[in-house]
Amino acid sequence: MSPLLIIVLIVWLISAIGLILFVLLHSGKGTGLSDIIAGSVYSSTSGTSLVEKNLDRITIVFAVVFVVSLLILMLIYPQGSIVAQ
Repeated sequence: MSPLLIIVLIVWLISAIGLILFVLLHSGKGTGLSDIIAGSVYSSTSGTSLVEKNLDRITIVFAVVFVVSLLILMLIYPQGSIVAQ
């Protein structure tokens, strides 16, 4: 394995885990499954807080890094190398 492939795989793995965690950190908006199960505890009239905006930004960054690293992996990973090993 080349060092570039290892680095991109590590970045991809970290971004995948981070994306999952930050998506799970989002609060329910009252229209999804989380609101049906847990019920509406918070009032939606207060608007979006600074924490929620920053959480959205961080989630978008993780999503972009995930997609870009996935595209790079598709380009540099040798086709059929899993079967050949």
